[in-house]
Amino acid sequence: MTNTTTVLVIDDDQALVTLIENALTSNGYNVMKAHDGQAGLREMYQNRPDLIILDVGMPTMDGWTVCQRIREVSNIPILMITAHDDPEEIVKGLDLGADDYIPKPFEINVLMARVRSNLRRAASDPTLHVSQVVYTDDYLSLNLDEHRVTIRGEQVRLTPTEFNLLAIMVEAAPRIVAYRELLEQVWGFEYIDDIDYLRVYIWHLRRKLEPDPRNPAYIINELGVGYRFEKQV
Repeated sequence: MTNTTTVLVIDDDQALVTLIENALTSNGYNVMKAHDGQAGLREMYQNRPDLIILDVGMPTMDGWTVCQRIREVSNIPILMITAHDDPEEIVKGLDLGADDYIPKPFEINVLMARVRSNLRRAASDPTLHVSQVVYTDDYLSLNLDEHRVTIRGEQVRLTPTEFNLLAIMVEAAPRIVAYRELLEQVWGFEYIDDIDYLRVYIWHLRRKLEPDPRNPAYIINELGVGYRFEKQV
């Protein structure tokens, strides 16, 4: 780890910020701090960090608003800290452009693993995934080579993480892709035991793609094993 990687921490809990700062600096990162959303946005505009750790529950300007404003101007990875492990709250962050989340309370070594993983994904070339797989039915069309997904002819916006998750299942179809395999291929080895984390992203992906997300036709869960993509032809 070089000392040129900078992480911006935006959180009104000063004790927590100090804890995170100490962990980051001991791992070789530069750290910037802000204790409210507006100050965090100023730091982001002026200094362009490599990653942002952002708390949801802040007064005046909450983390949702901060995340949305960052995404209007930048693709800097955002790791959101949520007070509750509530799927609706987590999905709201993903919809606004967050790359990752971690619920409170958390272990600092878990946070550091998430920081490393997000920085590694941000540094990778998103164009490396090349596939000739094309799938089309009356409802859904996928072209993995072009990174294009459409529903009834209308393009669906997927984040790079969502696209990679979908691509792995589509390429493997009709094979079931094990939970741990999906977690490692999409997020990295730090996530391989976090099946609940995968379920949240699958739920989010279903909300974007499925005609009825509560009764999925495409992304099928084989209980205790993994997920598979079901072709409708």
